[in-house]
Parts: sequence; C-alpha cells; structure tokens
Amino acid sequence: MTLSEENYLKAIYHLGKQGSEAVSTNAIAEQMETKASSVTDMIKKLAEKDLANYVKYQGTSLTKSGKLAATSVIRKHRLWEVFLVEKLGFTWDEVHDVAEQLEHIKSEKLINQLDQFLGFPKHDPHGDPIPDKDGNMVAKEKTILAKVNPNSQGVCVGVNDSSSDFLKYLSKNDIELGTTIKVLAKESFDDSMTIEFNDKTLQISKLISNNIYIKLI
Repeated sequence: MTLSEENYLKAIYHLGKQGSEAVSTNAIAEQMETKASSVTDMIKKLAEKDLANYVKYQGTSLTKSGKLAATSVIRKHRLWEVFLVEKLGFTWDEVHDVAEQLEHIKSEKLINQLDQFLGFPKHDPHGDPIPDKDGNMVAKEKTILAKVNPNSQGVCVGVNDSSSDFLKYLSKNDIELGTTIKVLAKESFDDSMTIEFNDKTLQISKLISNNIYIKLI
C-alpha cells in the first residue's frame, strides 16, 4: 500500500467508528482536506484491493482486511509515540507529527521488536488504546468531563483532542494523564466548569471539558 492509501484507511477507520459504519465521501474529503472527486478515485482503488466497501450514495466502510491494515498503521503510530515520550524525552504535544511519519515504516519485525522493547504498552501518551498485531485493543473505562456532575471526581485517562495547542494548554495548567480532577461547579448558562486538581482551582470552558476523558472514582 502507498502512504496515501494508508492515510485514507486510517481516516475511514476513525470516522466510521473503527471502520464498521459507512462514512460519506464528503466527510472523508473534509478529514483529508481534499476534493470529493479525489476521495472517490481513492475509494475505488481501495475497493479493488478488497480493503473498502463502497456503495454509491451510501458511503464507505472497511472490509476485514481494510480494518486490519488501518489498525496496523494506528498501532505503529501509537507505539512510536510511546517510544518518543518514554525513551527520547519528547513531550506529549510534540509526538503526533513525528509519529505520522514513522507510522508508514513497513517492517513488521521492527514494530514487533519495538512493542516488546517498550513492554507491550496498552495505551499511548494521550490515553488512546494501542492495537495488538491482530488489531485487538483494550479500551479504558472513561467519561467525558463535560458530562460529570458537580462534586464528582475522576482521574484523567485521555483526551479527545490531541492537537498540539490543546495539549500545550493542558500542560501549562498542570493537567496530564493521572491527574485527579474534581468538579466543584457547573454553570447552567454555558456549561463552563470550575474544577479542582493539584490543590488549585481552574475555570474551564465547555470546549475544554468536552475534550478531557476521566475515569470516575
């Protein structure tokens, strides 16, 4: 497969809830920042390789082979993120773009050895599950912070937005995986929250609380 084909498979996988639901051509085009006509051409190529199911006007889903190919790319991406953070000292907001390049390395032996070297991690630095070589992954029990009621608390286990800007915001405010967060108050007007963590309080917008996952305790 080409680098472009791998990127399309990964996009369809994420948009279609692990590739099982059909995704519209326009949604894929928006995700890939390209024209719908270009998406249609690529989907036809993927269908010819038995990697995607395409029905005109009904969208695109992944075949069993397509899902395995997509999870293989995702596995490599997330393993490289773990390596960059744990072994090379990158911060969690620096690793995504580098891992985007490394995820296209073809050597299965290298990736299997990397997995073993890292101790077979189950989650990446952003809390996302890492698929095994068969495409299986262990999901964490988690809740979007925005849905949590006042006086409840939980441990930060992931983020919904892994953009550099958002991760830098969290780091600047000392929020990371493992941080215990308590909801002190929630405004009915705009759903903004006052939260407590690390012996300090912070007011956050609904946009921010919608992008933090916690495990209730």
